[in-house]
Amino acid sequence: MDQSIFHIDGAPLKLLLLGGQKSGKSRQAELLARAWLQADAGRSASLVATGTAYDLEMHERIARHQRDRRERVPQLATLEAPRDVAQLLQAHSRPEHLLVVDCLTLWLTNWLMPMEPPTPAPATAPAPAQAWQTQCDAFIAALQAATGPVILVSNEIGLGVIPMGREVRAFVDALGLLNQQAAAACNRVQLMAAGLPLQMK
Repeated sequence: MDQSIFHIDGAPLKLLLLGGQKSGKSRQAELLARAWLQADAGRSASLVATGTAYDLEMHERIARHQRDRRERVPQLATLEAPRDVAQLLQAHSRPEHLLVVDCLTLWLTNWLMPMEPPTPAPATAPAPAQAWQTQCDAFIAALQAATGPVILVSNEIGLGVIPMGREVRAFVDALGLLNQQAAAACNRVQLMAAGLPLQMK
């Protein structure tokens, strides 16, 4: 794989991988991480995992992803960040270290539609939408400031039937806006379909 893809006009790669369910976006991110690691023994890489196992099916899905990653990219470390992705980017980004955030969709879910009921918040706590916007702004700022390559994985869920229910429609809108902001902050964007990448930016 051409190693020049990890630097664009002298800046580290910031890549957004969009796609539907089972489109190959996570595998594409792992293949890029493997190429990054194989090119130089002094390099390292971490997967920023945003998923949380709230039920048996999700627990099994996460375990399957972990097994697949160990087989494909055994050197890829894992960092758990169900909510504080911005803080993790700030703490771990450096020129010789690649970060793969998988995925933005579950990260947004943890903020706007958490499966566990939140603990009672202080009366002065910001509303969920306001708290999310603050976190999103911090994430975009951390992404732009990252000194090492960053690969973001996110779902494109706005191409189908308009969902029923106010909360679900609000989530689809919020993810679409997050994807737009991430795409604007990235120097490369690919749409994954049937395991194949389509260069969009």
